[in-house]
Amino acid sequence: MQFTINGQPYQAEVDIRTSLLDLLREHLSLTGSKKGCDHGQCGACTVLVNGRRINSCLTLAVMHQDDDIVTIEGLGSPERLHPLQSAFVRHDGFQCGYCTPGQICSAVGMLDEVEKGWPSHVSATLNDPDFTDDEIRERMSGNICRCSAYPNIVDAIREVADARHGLQAEAAE
Repeated sequence: MQFTINGQPYQAEVDIRTSLLDLLREHLSLTGSKKGCDHGQCGACTVLVNGRRINSCLTLAVMHQDDDIVTIEGLGSPERLHPLQSAFVRHDGFQCGYCTPGQICSAVGMLDEVEKGWPSHVSATLNDPDFTDDEIRERMSGNICRCSAYPNIVDAIREVADARHGLQAEAAE
């Protein structure tokens, strides 16, 4: 089977029952995505598929042969961090770091959802929801941090969202 992951083509011989997470970790040695609960409840395995965040433990690899898959390895490198990776470091948005790849991938997808104007469960309106800290918490609620770095995670996401909004506001002027 052929896959596009982090902009690179990959070939893999996998059983049709292999999850996307197991393809990444066990077959392609892309171990940034973590296996936490293996039931879609913790978010440690979150990756982006065609720009949307998904729990890779809950989907079969064969379903994503024609999709654009992005893992934490595809967002940045130690030499050139993604803005969210930098913000997580600055705000100490991790303790043990186990959930961090899933948190960051989820935050990337979440910020895209916000930019598209998609409301969440706590949005006051269906049109152009306010991006409050409650919105961030609700939208990130599928990603568990057992070390409880939540306030720092929210601060990191807020910093990146505010920087993006500032850049968009300047471009609009």
